[in-house]
Amino acid sequence: MKSGTAPAEELAEDDWYEPPTSEQDETIQHSLFGEILDWMLAPLLLLWPMSIAITYLVAKGIANQPFDHALEDSVTMLVQQAKQTDLVQTHGAQTGGKLPGRTGDKAREALRGDDADAVYYLLLDQQGRYLAGDRDLPPPQDAERYRSGTVLFRNDAVHGTPVRVAFSYIDTPDGDDGERALVQVAETLEKRAQLANEIIKGVILPQFIILPIILALVWFALSRGLSPLAQLQERIRARPPDDLSPIDSSQVPEEITPLVGSLNDMLSRLSLSIEMQKRFIADAAHQMKTPLAGMRMQSELALRQTDQDEIHRSLQQLAKSSEAATRLVNQLLALARAENQPQAGTAFAPLELSELARTVVQDWVQASFAQQIDLGFEQATEPVMISGNPMMLRELLGNLIDNALRYTPAGGSVTVRVRSTAEQAILEVEDTGPGIPQAERSHVFERFYRILGSNVDGSGLGLAIVREIAQQHGAEVDIFHNPRAHTPKLPGTLLRLTFALLPPEPPLEDEITYG
Repeated sequence: MKSGTAPAEELAEDDWYEPPTSEQDETIQHSLFGEILDWMLAPLLLLWPMSIAITYLVAKGIANQPFDHALEDSVTMLVQQAKQTDLVQTHGAQTGGKLPGRTGDKAREALRGDDADAVYYLLLDQQGRYLAGDRDLPPPQDAERYRSGTVLFRNDAVHGTPVRVAFSYIDTPDGDDGERALVQVAETLEKRAQLANEIIKGVILPQFIILPIILALVWFALSRGLSPLAQLQERIRARPPDDLSPIDSSQVPEEITPLVGSLNDMLSRLSLSIEMQKRFIADAAHQMKTPLAGMRMQSELALRQTDQDEIHRSLQQLAKSSEAATRLVNQLLALARAENQPQAGTAFAPLELSELARTVVQDWVQASFAQQIDLGFEQATEPVMISGNPMMLRELLGNLIDNALRYTPAGGSVTVRVRSTAEQAILEVEDTGPGIPQAERSHVFERFYRILGSNVDGSGLGLAIVREIAQQHGAEVDIFHNPRAHTPKLPGTLLRLTFALLPPEPPLEDEITYG
């Protein structure tokens, strides 16, 4: 089977098939190596200062512990001495709040040692009177909230110098209720800070050496890990331009295997597309060869003729060959338009199928009169709304009508029918021609395919255009025998296209006028 298309003049005026032009957005390329490096080094560089701060706090805690234990031991020692000599019970009253010099000197030597300016101590009796030590060391505030017999710690200051104080209260048997003696020892914080700094230096300094090594190892690991991508790139670049064979995925890491698989799928589709294009070009060139050869032969024959009648017949044949070539070129353009139409339906719009079919049928009335064929149209009882491209659908229906008129003998009929169901819109074109055998129905939509034994001129592209446009619109195409055929020799053809029906729009509410 072969089919025709709309006149050449009508197609020549259409400009919607021209390749669309669009501005190419500028894209910013990202380095995979740099991005992975950023994600690895950024947390490392952010966490490193945090680790230094945490290390410093931990170092201070570690440095405080031995010094606090030493202060606690000093307070415990003084408490024991005070209890053994009953200083807090008698000496306060006997000496007027003064400790004997020998005992005070021993305490001073035991506590301060070589660093006399760094350690302070103070002893107060149960009445809060001075016994021994440094008068400038302040006693604790809110003494009643501290429990007796327990060594406690606080931070304070002596002469503006921060100190760490360990103190303990001692209950006395002869003291009044609530009266307790106080023993406290204080130490400046220089030694603690020095120890903390030494710990920090011992921990941080090696990190300054380790960090560059870590950066170098990360850089090397990334370079080594991404090397398969570079090798794959080199293998692809080394391929000849016409090599579309699959890429060997056995030499790539497991993580890159899906990417290679996707590339192989794309290469397979590209190879198939190129093969189809080559076959299409070869078939088109072969089809164009016949009318062009006829035109050349008729023109040469007309040049050799002297009889006007022979010249006229040659010119008629030349015009016929020219018309066939023009029809073939127009159908090739129509097929290219259908294939290049966007798949997303951006050029689609709601349209009424009956109205579109009526206008197309009217364009073919004169052609049906010339061939003595009854061309009819049956409209749906209700509007049939679908989403589609009007120009593409006119091309589709024009090819169906042209195909039906070519294969229907004189005196026959061709009917275009539009109807709908609950969810579908149906467009039918039936004729009373020879029909399409069941075995041929799966092939008639192929490019340049023609049923053997048909004597009708055509290119075999009409139904290929119909199938392509139908696929663009998500429509199904089916071929049947015409149930209204009159003779078994001419079973006719019923070609049915089924579209998705658009839901009806909700009615507009009546406007209410307030007086």
